[in-house]
Amino acid sequence: MKAVVVHLDRLLAERGMTMTELARRIDVTPVNVSILKTGKARAVRFSTLIAICEVLNCQPGDILTVEEREEPRRRRDSGT
Repeated sequence: MKAVVVHLDRLLAERGMTMTELARRIDVTPVNVSILKTGKARAVRFSTLIAICEVLNCQPGDILTVEEREEPRRRRDSGT
C-alpha cells in the first residue's frame, strides 16, 4: 500500500527551526502544522505548501514523498 510521507521533522531540524516558528511564519496554527507533520492530515492547501516551501527554502518534493508502506496487521479474532 502506498502512502504520502511528510518530512517536516527532518527539514525543520536541518534548518534549526521549531514547529512553532514555522507555524508563525506561515500564519497557521501550531496544531495544524503538527497534524501535517505527523502525517495525519488528509489534505494540504497549495497556498500552505507554497508558504512552507518559501520559509524552508525547499520544493514540495522535499516535504512530501510517496512511499510503499506495509499494511497494518489485522488482529485475529480468537473465536472464543
